[in-house]
Formats: sequence, structure tokens, C-alpha cells
Amino acid sequence: MAYKDTLLQEPLDDDQRKEKNEILNKRISPVNFEDINDVGDLVESFQSASIQARNLGQCAQIFGKMLQDDERPTIMLGLAGPLIAAGLRKVIRDMVHYNMVDVIVSTGAVLYQDYYNALGGGHYYGSPTADDAKLRELFIDRIYDTYVDDELFVEDDMLIGAFADKLEPRNYSSREFISLLSDTIDDEESILVTARKNNIPVFCPALNDSSIGIGLTEHYYNCRKEGRKPITIDSIRDNYELTQIVVNSSRTSAFYVAGGVPKNYINDSVVMAYIFGKDTGGHKYAVQVTTDSPHWGGLSGSTLGEAQSWGKVNKQANHSMAFVEPSVSLPLIYGHAFQKGLYKGRSRLEYEWEGDTLKKMTADG
Repeated sequence: MAYKDTLLQEPLDDDQRKEKNEILNKRISPVNFEDINDVGDLVESFQSASIQARNLGQCAQIFGKMLQDDERPTIMLGLAGPLIAAGLRKVIRDMVHYNMVDVIVSTGAVLYQDYYNALGGGHYYGSPTADDAKLRELFIDRIYDTYVDDELFVEDDMLIGAFADKLEPRNYSSREFISLLSDTIDDEESILVTARKNNIPVFCPALNDSSIGIGLTEHYYNCRKEGRKPITIDSIRDNYELTQIVVNSSRTSAFYVAGGVPKNYINDSVVMAYIFGKDTGGHKYAVQVTTDSPHWGGLSGSTLGEAQSWGKVNKQANHSMAFVEPSVSLPLIYGHAFQKGLYKGRSRLEYEWEGDTLKKMTADG
């Protein structure tokens, strides 16, 4: 019996047959390690696979377009989550070193743990089922399956407070303060040091919500006690400074690692461009790697398509999301760009600041 005779429906007509053939026109390609020599090849093969492998491959492909676009979009990297604890410090540092990003917007925790490492602190093998009461007795802090030294955290918090004591008591953007703080460390593997040496601005709009904020609170307390004026981190000045970068860019692109405040902050900088009388059209490219889900309605998991409705991502933008935890996804996307040499020949941006004013922003080539 013919297949069509087993179905309670009419056979496909010619137009339907043509439409079906058009839909079934591209086969999934199996991941074939006989043709794969490195991480770059593996991630490229994901583009012809399915589920999150395909999404990850698309993110890597779009990141490559960001790097090689002749319009030279300003690439804004948003960092959230336990990225240093996950072992991604060198990956992020190398993204800066190899000119794959132009601006960083981060949570305070990521920046602080880079600072903690630069001062000799470390992250250690732990267990998610550890006896946390016992760890508390030993002044060991747990980040899922990773340990850090709480005694060193306290020392480093105090160092930040003491550093703030030496600064002129006035308003600072997080960018300016973080740049000055990075001068107190000298570690070639540091994200902060590498960003400073390559003139990459680092913003932290939620600086208070971190150990850096704890150190600054100690500074504030001591100033109050001693009758001195404390420094102030001016978060609205952050808005003003970052938006100047946006309006002075030919185009912008976004690379979100996890979500949180950095994601929304980068997106809002596009919206705020209207204050300067400019409609940027939204990010030309956008990618995100996250474990947050869209169906809860929160910003961290919201789709990049949703961002198009706000004008944050361009209507014709290349964009993709991979729902893969960043300790796995970020090294793969970076590894693809690095091993394929997609960053080579890209000009580096030079910024010239005068207080809160971006006096000049030019590409070096």
C-alpha cells in the first residue's frame, strides 16, 4: 500500500511538494572529528549542527563578523556571573589583549576577583556539597565548587578603602576610578591591567554591589568619622560617558556574557543616544551566552529579538543567543576567533578623556 493511501488526507499537490522540498533543503551535518583539527574547526562545525551547538556556532560566526566588519563597530563586552571563579580570567584578558573588544561593562565581582588574583589571591578546587559551616570557621568562601580565601578578601577590601583615602575627594565615574585602581597592580594576566595598557574603558555601573563597594564603604565610614570628605562614584556620570562612546561610534555591537546589569546598561546606552541628538539605529550585531530563560520575563534571559522592539538592537541586526553556561561557551567562541585569526588587522580605538568628556575617539589604522 502506498504511503499516501495510509493517510486520511489528500496527497500533496505540486505547489505543496515544491514548498516541502524547499523546507527540507539543508541536511544537518554530523560533527566529524576526521575533519576537525582544533577548537576553531569544532565550533565552525557546530554551525551545521542543531540545538545549542548550532546557536553557539552562530554566536561565533556573528562575533567573527563584528571583528571583520569594514564599518568597524565598537564592540561592547558585558560581563556577569562567576567568570573568574570559572577559570575565564585569561580568556577575557586575551580578548582585550588581542583587540577583540573596545569597551567592557562588568559587575563589580568580576573586576574585584581579577584584582584579588593580581594581589596573589587564588581560586581553589572545592565541592558544591561542602560543609559550609566548617568553611566559615576556616574563613573560606565558596562559589559553587570553588573556594577563595576570605582573609585575603578582607585585606584586599581594606586596600581599596586605603587607596580611596589617597584620592582627591570628588566625583568619579566607575571608569575613572577603576582605571586609577588598576595602577596599583602590575600583573600581565590581569584584565584590569591589560585594559589600562590598551586604553580600554571599563565601566561598572553596579560597583557598590561588590567587594570594591565594601572597600569604598570603609573609606566613606572613615571619612565620616574623621570629618573628611569622601570620594563619590557617580553612576549617572557613567551613563554620560558610555553614551558618548556610543554616539561617537560608526556602529555598535554587543557581546553579553550572562546578563544582569551589564546587559541592560549596554542596551540603555543605545537608547540614551537621543539625549545627544543621535539615533544610532541600535546594535548592528549582538550575541549572548547565558543560562537564563526568556519565559520568566527577566532582562537577563530576554531575547535579542525582544531588544529590537526597544530599538536597542537593529531591526536588521545579526544576532544569536546560546543557552550554554559561559564557562563552556565563552572559551569556545573566543577560541574560534583566535584560532581562525579573525581579529587580525582590526584597528584599535584610542580614547582621549578630559574629565567626563570624551574629547577624541579614533581608530589607529
